Amino acid sequence: MDILYTTKNRLKIARWQARRLAAALRWGPQVLNSAPAVLGNAMPKSGSHLISQVIQGLPRIGPFVDPGFMPVTRSEDNSKLSEQETLENLQRMQPGDIAYGYVKASEPFISALTQPGRATIFVYRDPRDMVVSHVFYATQMHKGHGMHRYYTETLQTMEERIEAAIRGVEEPGSELSSVRDKYLGYLGWLEQPAVLCLRFEDLILERQAALGRILNYLEGRGGRLRLERQQAIAILEQAIVPKKSGTFRKGKPGNWQEHFTAANKALFKELASDILIQLGYEQNNDW
Repeated sequence: MDILYTTKNRLKIARWQARRLAAALRWGPQVLNSAPAVLGNAMPKSGSHLISQVIQGLPRIGPFVDPGFMPVTRSEDNSKLSEQETLENLQRMQPGDIAYGYVKASEPFISALTQPGRATIFVYRDPRDMVVSHVFYATQMHKGHGMHRYYTETLQTMEERIEAAIRGVEEPGSELSSVRDKYLGYLGWLEQPAVLCLRFEDLILERQAALGRILNYLEGRGGRLRLERQQAIAILEQAIVPKKSGTFRKGKPGNWQEHFTAANKALFKELASDILIQLGYEQNNDW
């Protein structure tokens, strides 16, 4: 199996270099080398595949290259990489390269992704919707998920699963951090002026305005767009095809309201209400 993955990786590296050569011929070597390396970053179940589709449209509007690799935080067999391996993937990116992943707001990643020549787009989502999306993914869509057996064999109801996802789980073999701890690992990106932070909901409900913000940000980080603005936005919008994502279910903002019970709401308010308020999804506990 290792030989297979090694061969696949070598082929991907060859394809990456061929795509960089094609981009240099199309846009000019100097223009490509002045473009920022772009990372689409998100928490799991919070818009990673949406932002990956957006940035995959960038090579059609300017000097950008899609190397075609796995997320920077994942290996060829989709297992989680160590921090050092993730950092090496980020450092491997060349000017104009695009990638996506699940990178927490901690060092050495903050320094690596906020320096000149880098553009990092962080997408975040209403934590309540993230919880529901996670539960459906682990129970119905990915039977190999580490929480699948616990959710389907130990727990019996959606209410229990949502409660577990909010609290976290410490069962041997089914460890899961609480929703609060998950978000605390990523919220530091909101404090970085060099990072563009976007709400998942805006990419769904206010898409053209959100895409316009992405273009403004990339131009501010050294990207040179070669198309008229509205045409560029239209191309990025066309690149978004949620059902092409293997993890797509609904992507509907506010879907949590269909699944949270009164007990789930009370628990979330007790354990993570401040996260909702900090992110701007609620003004207080009256929801």
